[in-house]
Amino acid sequence: MAPEAWTIERILKATQEYFAGKGIASARLDSELLLVEVLKIKRIQLYTSYDRPLTEPERDAYRALVKRRAAHEPVAYILGSREFYGRPFVVNRDVLIPRPETEHLIDAVLKHVKERALTGPRIIDVGTGSGAIAVTLAKELPDANVTACDVSAKALDVARANAKSLDAAVTFVESDLLNGTTGPFDIVAANLPYIGTSERASLAPDVRDHEPSLALFSGADGLDAIRRLVVDAVVVSARGGFIALEIGASQGAAVRALLGEAGWVNVKVEADLAGHARVVTAERPH
Repeated sequence: MAPEAWTIERILKATQEYFAGKGIASARLDSELLLVEVLKIKRIQLYTSYDRPLTEPERDAYRALVKRRAAHEPVAYILGSREFYGRPFVVNRDVLIPRPETEHLIDAVLKHVKERALTGPRIIDVGTGSGAIAVTLAKELPDANVTACDVSAKALDVARANAKSLDAAVTFVESDLLNGTTGPFDIVAANLPYIGTSERASLAPDVRDHEPSLALFSGADGLDAIRRLVVDAVVVSARGGFIALEIGASQGAAVRALLGEAGWVNVKVEADLAGHARVVTAERPH
């Protein structure tokens, strides 16, 4: 009797079970995304081609990707990209992987621009990483003057590549927070590291062992970078300027207090779709 063929359906089922056994929560999705990458087809085509057998080279290529994911390497790094706000962004281990939660930060900035009817707003994205925030704002607000800064030269290389591939007009500056910038800026946006070093052991291995520590951790309570930024941002913000910060789910009250102490007003904490505190916004007095 001939051995059973490794069809798309069979190999996906086996891989999903293998990933689940490794404690990977997104086992089904990950197995499909990796196979789509190998076969160079759209994901929907997997469901219409369940009976199609894989060639030996395809199986070998898929096995190599599965091995990497089983070691908890994030799928975004394996594929080299992640979608954010409907656009593909190149990512590697020099930058944090863009999260859907950060799209709330984009929404908060766009809402502010619309409500204030701002034209040609001067925006800075602090700690830009992959450039997801800066590039997205440049695309969504074509008349904006967008600057992005990061302390990591390697991260800026990734951000520049994303700006080029997505045809976004962004000025990049290598800077430790706002130290290398001048302003004035109408909007300061930032998704800074906000995880406390004491939380390292509790993180998923996908994050702890693969994403850059520089983009994850900021002091014992995770707020060291935000403490510095809310003070420094006052100096480079225009009168009536706006700040929008992504935060950890338990940091709303603490960041609200930090902004108040630094002189910001109209401080608001906004929740993400899961109901967790995610974005804090405030204004500089006129």
